Amino acid sequence: MDQKPHIDYYFTTISSFAYLGHWAFQELVKQTGCTVSYKPVQLGKVFAASGGLGFGDRHPARLRTRKLELQRWSAKRGLDMNLDPKYFPTNPALADCAVIVLQNRGIDPAPFMGEVMRCVWVKEQDIAQSDTVAHALADCGLDAASVLSDSGQQEILDLYETNTTDGIDLDIIGSPSPVYQGEAFWGQDRFELLRDAITSGRPPYEAG
Repeated sequence: MDQKPHIDYYFTTISSFAYLGHWAFQELVKQTGCTVSYKPVQLGKVFAASGGLGFGDRHPARLRTRKLELQRWSAKRGLDMNLDPKYFPTNPALADCAVIVLQNRGIDPAPFMGEVMRCVWVKEQDIAQSDTVAHALADCGLDAASVLSDSGQQEILDLYETNTTDGIDLDIIGSPSPVYQGEAFWGQDRFELLRDAITSGRPPYEAG
């Protein structure tokens, strides 16, 4: 039997474009039959390693262009979105680590990911707060207390760091960045190209 295609999905739960692409990615997974390893990363470290700038350090022209893109893509995807959410930026580490815990337990983290990203971009809630993350977990029928307890374990924090360094080594430069056969596809606007790569069976492209 042929092995199913596999995607390593590098992202962070605070990412606007991870939110915009989340349900489109789930549809891609369903259509292609891929398996997925969700790999939350510390985006600040990714930016520092690749020459990117954090939200507060970007030129106003880049911020204005970003806001245009958010409007275009939220309309395209049919998603509600606050362009200037009350709790952005904020620290996503707890929510990111909760994803790692769920992944380690063999639980599909996608429903929680969608819910916790809606907390930021729709519900005006702070995902740096344990109560917010707990409610998102509970809304998905998950044991919030147990997941949050494990989220602070050193093993999980080490995996968070490993995801980040692995992503940097794979040349990811932002979120989301699915990686298929070693080829990174940065941005939810490249999901169509990712689908083509999977369905065509082509070998991965190389940058040199």
